[in-house]
Amino acid sequence: MLNEFVGQKVVVDFRSEFVCLGLLKSVDDHFLEMRSCDLHDLRDTDSTRENYVAAAVSTGVKRNRKRVLLNRQDVIAISLLEDVVDE
Repeated sequence: MLNEFVGQKVVVDFRSEFVCLGLLKSVDDHFLEMRSCDLHDLRDTDSTRENYVAAAVSTGVKRNRKRVLLNRQDVIAISLLEDVVDE
């Protein structure tokens, strides 16, 4: 099912205070490979996860990593960036 998201911009929510936005390059049993992404620690801002992601949708992803591997065990949700709603 995750293979449907490969090649598209996604939002990855973690169990921790991190969120990652960017291009999902590949997936395997253990990792998600992201490219041109923003790996953001929500403890560094007063914004909520929802507000941070909504702002990124409207202003664009502020890339701070060329490539990152994310441990799938830490992920709680993945969605397409285009599926984020601000209502």
